[in-house]
Amino acid sequence: MDRLHELKNPKEIITAMMLKDEFSKWLDIQVDRIDIGHCSLSCTVRKEMLNGFSIAHGGIAYSIADTTLAFAANSNGYQSFSIETSISHLHKVQESDVLKAESKEIHRGKKTGVYHVNVSNQQNELVAIFKGTVYISKIPW
Repeated sequence: MDRLHELKNPKEIITAMMLKDEFSKWLDIQVDRIDIGHCSLSCTVRKEMLNGFSIAHGGIAYSIADTTLAFAANSNGYQSFSIETSISHLHKVQESDVLKAESKEIHRGKKTGVYHVNVSNQQNELVAIFKGTVYISKIPW
């Protein structure tokens, strides 16, 4: 059995996930907190993340929320994959804004889990609300 499948600790699992997550590296995501079923991440919006309106592309808030969902769901020790997600954008995001995404595990069953993720800026203004459902595999980390 290789080392990746022996991991149990949430921090070890997320570290292993980040090793292969080139997009999250590009976002320069920082893991602020990771516990079983919970994750908090942050990143700073850079110029190359802006759209034609000179505000952050909606995919930036979506991506940090989606990564927060993935880390929270996988922190339980079994590989989990999103099967449905949605986002509501509430406030514009600008260059140099620091986004913080925080997940809350709403439900975790044998096969699926549901998570809410709030994305806020450096002034604690809620800029997006994300909901995700994951499939929980039987593959242990």
